[in-house]
Amino acid sequence: MHSLWTEKYRPKEFEDVVGQEHIVASIKNFVEAKQVPHLLFAGPAGCGKSTLALIIARKLFGEFWRQNFLELNASDERGIAVVRIKIKDFARTRSVNAPFKIIFLDEADALTSEAQNALRRTMETYSEGCRFIMGCNYSSKIIEPIQSRCAVFRFKSISPEEIARRLKIISEKENLSVDEAALESLAKISSGDIRRAINLLQACANLSGGKINESTVYKVALEVQPKDVAEMVRSAVAGNFIAARERLQKILSDGTDGSDLVKEVGRQILNGEFSEQQKAKLIERVGEFEWRIAQGGDPQVQLEALLANMAISK
Repeated sequence: MHSLWTEKYRPKEFEDVVGQEHIVASIKNFVEAKQVPHLLFAGPAGCGKSTLALIIARKLFGEFWRQNFLELNASDERGIAVVRIKIKDFARTRSVNAPFKIIFLDEADALTSEAQNALRRTMETYSEGCRFIMGCNYSSKIIEPIQSRCAVFRFKSISPEEIARRLKIISEKENLSVDEAALESLAKISSGDIRRAINLLQACANLSGGKINESTVYKVALEVQPKDVAEMVRSAVAGNFIAARERLQKILSDGTDGSDLVKEVGRQILNGEFSEQQKAKLIERVGEFEWRIAQGGDPQVQLEALLANMAISK
């Protein structure tokens, strides 16, 4: 269990990429024809952007993929210097046993406007011998001249069902005993981020000795169990503020983040047995108090105020 499972089980074939079938089919055609344009991969974290870039390099360059592939994270070095020095130096050198090289720039939306304009000029100058693959969360933060030079692919979050299936495969290979409720909880907590789900699975395995249940998952993730939040919400809506506050203090003492907790309160309201009018009013209040926490308000004070608000407005 010493290696990172996110790397150990990172897909190395196009067919193993989870949840992006249409994108994979198009990229595979580019690679087989050896006609790869500049690419822009946009989508949330943990959906396969970096993995697909690595597969492209391995399939195109074979044993020479490391010599012909440069990976940079723009959130670490977001200024113009990274373009003028690292990117340009790599782009201007000749490729090894390949018609072109690839530069993969992850989190490219973190680049400053000045750096993006310099990157655009570099793409124009070295397009003959170098292809750029850019990964970003928000394509709207990439300047239009770069977008127009790329084939743009928008990645979707991985569905809970697909995440659970992949976790089950990993669990079997690692000889873990993981019950279905634990797999479902891992898939839910990861919110479409398969990298986070695999990291949580490994952390659970290290803590539990290989036998993982739902309680282990919530303990490791420092996430509150939905049933505890549902009980807290029911107490508050019934007007029992003291009981709701006591449950809140217990939840927060377990290390739950206030921002995550207020989001779970919203989910429990939407899933609860309330009228449509009640749900609308309660969700409006949740939104207000989530904003207060985001603006720097003390999470415990704001959550207590939310429960009080729910209790006196029953």
